[in-house]
Amino acid sequence: MPTQIIEGPAGTLETTIESPDSWSSTDPTAICCHPHPLHGGSMQNKVVHILAKTFVSLNARVVRFNFRGVGQSTGEFAQGIGEREDLYAVYEWIKQQSAQSPIWLAGFSFGAYVSIFCHEHINPQRLALVAPPVDMYPDIKNIQIQTKDWLLIQGGQDEVVSSDAVHDWAEQQTIAPEQIYLEETGHFFHGQLNVVKERILEVWQT
Repeated sequence: MPTQIIEGPAGTLETTIESPDSWSSTDPTAICCHPHPLHGGSMQNKVVHILAKTFVSLNARVVRFNFRGVGQSTGEFAQGIGEREDLYAVYEWIKQQSAQSPIWLAGFSFGAYVSIFCHEHINPQRLALVAPPVDMYPDIKNIQIQTKDWLLIQGGQDEVVSSDAVHDWAEQQTIAPEQIYLEETGHFFHGQLNVVKERILEVWQT
């Protein structure tokens, strides 16, 4: 899939765009954020990839991108703060191209952490958080999700993120998420990616 290089706050950002055949400028654009850059995370991650495929099935254009220092994106890891700036840059670029396109926002693991911090500014129509690392980043524990239509996807056997901590965090949200909980699934959803896709489609199919 061809990549597109756009301007970012630390130089340039590598993106890839997938569009359904029937997509028009008033249809949604979904932004997908990948896992931790220092632990092999990139926009090629399988969970991010299945999110992208799912959103295309829902007639959304999908923009995946590499955070700074990953792939062809310049710069170096910036403790989540710079990565929020990267997400904002992608969002602003999309709005310049397609101002009427509603935004969907999704993130897996570290990408969910970045999405949580940025969602209020971006104000997505829909939000999907997969295995948000609420036990690793205390600064997100008290954040209230403002998006009315949001999904929380979590594996019950997650070896990286505490599923109990995620459950507790969801319980204290004023706007309750639609939850997809896969009891026997680990952090990377091995063997369960198509199940994740099917469950999202069940919730968001219109």
